[in-house]
Amino acid sequence: MTRSGRPRKMTELDQCMLKHTVRRSCQLSVESIAKDLQTLCGLQISTTTVYRKLHGMSFHGRTAASKPYNTKWNAKRRIQWCKACCH
Repeated sequence: MTRSGRPRKMTELDQCMLKHTVRRSCQLSVESIAKDLQTLCGLQISTTTVYRKLHGMSFHGRTAASKPYNTKWNAKRRIQWCKACCH
């Protein structure tokens, strides 16, 4: 049975190539991933399509949370504070 509407831009093989490209180097931008797919698969694909497919595969760009720098002196002070405030 044929589907109505516009055919899909990316096949299952193209999506596997996209997943492989992202896992190989996770620091790439969406624009460079789209260019890689154009050279590897011969796809003329927009960055918006790549962005949508990545979100569909549960790849979300997130920035790591900043954490306080713990030196030995700071760790000792935190333990003292915890012991003083535990009751």
